[in-house]
Amino acid sequence: RQGHLPMVMLLLKCGADPSLIDGEGFSSIHLAVLFQHMPIIAYLIAKGQNVDTTDFNGQTPLMLTAQKAIGPEPMRFLLKFNPSLNAVDNVQKNTALHWAIASGNTSAVDLLLEAGASLDIKNVKGETPLDIAYQSQNHFMLYMIQEEEKMRNRRNNRLLKIVEKYELFLMLASSLTFMWAIGYVVDLGSDSWLLKGGLLLSLLFGMSLFVRQLVGLKNLRYLPTAFLLSSVFWMSMTWFFWFLPDILCTQEMQLSLELLVNLNLVQTDEHMMGLLYYFYKTWSTDPGYIKTSEEEKKENIIALAEAGCLDFRTFCTSCLVRKPLRSVHCLACQACVARYDQHSLWTGKCIGIGNHYYYLLFLFFLTMTGVWLLYGSLQYWSNHCAASFHQDDAWMYFTQTVSCFPWVSYISSVACFHTLWASVWLTVQLYQIVFLGLTSHERMNLLVQRKSSKHPVSLRRTPYNLGCFQNLADFFQCNCFGMFKPNIIDWTKQYKLFHLAKEKNVHSV
Repeated sequence: RQGHLPMVMLLLKCGADPSLIDGEGFSSIHLAVLFQHMPIIAYLIAKGQNVDTTDFNGQTPLMLTAQKAIGPEPMRFLLKFNPSLNAVDNVQKNTALHWAIASGNTSAVDLLLEAGASLDIKNVKGETPLDIAYQSQNHFMLYMIQEEEKMRNRRNNRLLKIVEKYELFLMLASSLTFMWAIGYVVDLGSDSWLLKGGLLLSLLFGMSLFVRQLVGLKNLRYLPTAFLLSSVFWMSMTWFFWFLPDILCTQEMQLSLELLVNLNLVQTDEHMMGLLYYFYKTWSTDPGYIKTSEEEKKENIIALAEAGCLDFRTFCTSCLVRKPLRSVHCLACQACVARYDQHSLWTGKCIGIGNHYYYLLFLFFLTMTGVWLLYGSLQYWSNHCAASFHQDDAWMYFTQTVSCFPWVSYISSVACFHTLWASVWLTVQLYQIVFLGLTSHERMNLLVQRKSSKHPVSLRRTPYNLGCFQNLADFFQCNCFGMFKPNIIDWTKQYKLFHLAKEKNVHSV
């Protein structure tokens, strides 16, 4: 009841039985759940207490959490130990989902539905969870259950199963088609912007409808990735079928042609191939997920509890693992990542110790590809558009070039967008790595700490900043021609600082 973990450990060592039921009908794990003492729950289960232990009324800890706990954390924590989702109590024959709906616990309902709790089990009155939801008159909860029921019925449809299997491919294909359709509408011969605007809105509505109906929440995070790959595809098509033949035809001398082939064609191929290669490496490489077996998890829980370190700073309640230094639990990937930097919007993957190097090279080649395409756009406009930047004002030059070749202007704007964000983010990443020795997540934490702290907080005075050259050598694992010796650290198993900070006045990250 009081959350006194050291006393719980002492009593268990002296032979106390955690399965005994008190005067109110609760066992020790039920009380820990009721008062939301997560470390005690973890310790009891690690010591062999059954997660489905029943109380006097036959309720499991999961049912008690669904009925009386406030907030999603107790339910989410218990689900990590694989409890029985469809067990029923002895009195009313309710499952945990029945109790969650009857109590109006929306977060518990959401988590139980996501975990796969049954919607067909009836209690002693013959009521399903959906029947109780109708009685509760909670419209949001009713909507959640109805949508989940539709989703499960769709999974039994053979055609929809095939669609779900190839969901990522369909998303990429639809994104390619959508981007082409936008360019086609922009390139129409009609001068009516009202017509083009209406067509563009129709395309946007159709794409949003497709995403809503056919793309699940799990794969929705890859939508920006599909947009990025579609952009790269159409940028490359524009270069090879618009810009390159035009530049080849405008060359008058063989030397210029040879220089063009060696410079333009080869460099563009290298940039695009490098971009695709390092995107694949960033996406496919393990970013540094903290992996442990079930036995190792229980051993870590017991060891941390007995060492007095079983708290949220050293223990992840979602993954049930001991957290190494600089690791963070990613909510999107539902995993702890070693030396976590960010969850990348454009790759749909975490960036950590395993793929951070590839991510920087991906940003570099994306920037170079965009710059090269913008160069080709300027050359194309100068050869085919009558407008001149030196003779006309900037606005007239802009409007004439856009109306001259709308497709080229459209692809150039896409290339400009990707070049801007990639170059800015690459600069920020290099600054953090070289001058601060920090990840993006650590830097943001320190910035938040600086705003809330009464004392000045410096981004440079941290245990991980060893100087520009040493930071560079450690990140890229290079010795800089023998001038520096990189520190070889396994951040998936690093629980203590590997060096003594050079300065005493450093800030924790």
